[in-house]
Amino acid sequence: MANFRKFRLPVRIYQLRIELTKIDPTIWRTVLVPDTIKLSKLDRVIQESFGWTNSHLHEFNIGTKRYGMVNAVQEHEWDDENPLLDERKFTLGMLLSDDVFEFEYDYDFGDGWCHIVKVERHLPPNQTNYWPMCIAGENACPPEDVGGPPGYTELIDILCDPTHAQHAELFHWVGGPFDPRSFDVNSANARIGRIR
Repeated sequence: MANFRKFRLPVRIYQLRIELTKIDPTIWRTVLVPDTIKLSKLDRVIQESFGWTNSHLHEFNIGTKRYGMVNAVQEHEWDDENPLLDERKFTLGMLLSDDVFEFEYDYDFGDGWCHIVKVERHLPPNQTNYWPMCIAGENACPPEDVGGPPGYTELIDILCDPTHAQHAELFHWVGGPFDPRSFDVNSANARIGRIR
């Protein structure tokens, strides 16, 4: 068993509720993360808690600043007045003051998946909450490259209608039965636990 005293505890644990916008019913996750987590690792926690494959660019919008993968987007940079800052250089604790209650996490700029991240609580660290983990959630993550919220809605409609001309094609595309209401917190934490 690991010795708890070996670890330097963070000062604060953030309880974050992350919701996908423009989707009904709401797809959401609640995660606990330490204030010492870098935005680059928070990206991985969000990806794994939802079930995304991290195969597209992303960006955090906190206050008036943008943070993301600087090297990956330098050649595509389009906003010289609000340049993208390197997410590897900032911890969540550096950016969230007591009056910041929410921010955005955007993933896959083509499909346009906007996540609203709400700071629900500040918790003191203890032996069971000082590492990133998912503690709750509802509904399945949309498949990658489905076409954003409108494409996902259309996909679900077609999968629910076995008489639709595209039903078999999309059934195979998603890999078989797809339950839009499914979510397994244990699987989410198993994925988060593999983050390095």
